[in-house]
Amino acid sequence: YRNIKNAIQFLLSGNMAGIFCVLYTSFRGLPLPFAPVHLLFINLLTDSLPAIAIGMERGEEGLLQEGPRDPKEGILTKAFVRILLVQGGMIGAATMWAYGLGLAEGGPGTASTMAFSALTLARRFHGFNCRSRQSLVRLGLGSNPYSLMAFGLGALLLGAVLFVPGLQAMFDVEALSPVQTAAVVCAAFMPTLGIQIGKMIVF
Repeated sequence: YRNIKNAIQFLLSGNMAGIFCVLYTSFRGLPLPFAPVHLLFINLLTDSLPAIAIGMERGEEGLLQEGPRDPKEGILTKAFVRILLVQGGMIGAATMWAYGLGLAEGGPGTASTMAFSALTLARRFHGFNCRSRQSLVRLGLGSNPYSLMAFGLGALLLGAVLFVPGLQAMFDVEALSPVQTAAVVCAAFMPTLGIQIGKMIVF
C-alpha cells in the first residue's frame, strides 16, 4: 500500500508540474513549453520506469511497529495534496527557469527543448524522492537497484532524443549547446536537492 501511494505521488506531482508550466505560459501569453509528442514521451516512455521501481521498494525498518491506518481514509488527503502541490510547484518552477533561459538565448524552439529536457530529467530525479519519506542519505541510493536502472534508462532515452539527429526531428527538439545542457541538468536537479534537504530536516 505504501509503495502504491508513493508511485501515485510520483506520477501526480510530476504531472502537476507540467500543468503549472502550461498554465504559467498561457497566462503570460508565451509560446507553449511542450509539444504533444513531448508529453507522450514523458508519460508513456519514461514515467512508467520509476513508478515500477518505486513499487519494488523494500519495507522500511520499523514499518510494522506503526499504528494501523484508517481504512476509510482515501489517498488524496489534505496532507497528500499539499505534498503534490509543493513538489509539483518546485519542479514546475525549475522547468520554467530553464524555459526562460532558452527563450532569452534561442527563441521558442530552444525554450521548448530546454523545458522538455528539464521536466523529463527532473521527474527522473524525483523518482528517488518518492521512494520513501526518509532521505536518500538514510535509505542509501543503491538500496533499490531498480530505481537506479529506471533513472539510467530514462536518462539514456532522453539523451537519444536530444542528441541523435533523426530523433531530434521526430520529437521536435533542437540541439542544445554544452552550456544549455548543463543548465538543464542543474535546473532538473535543484528540486530534488531541496526535497532531500527537507527530508533530512523533518525525518
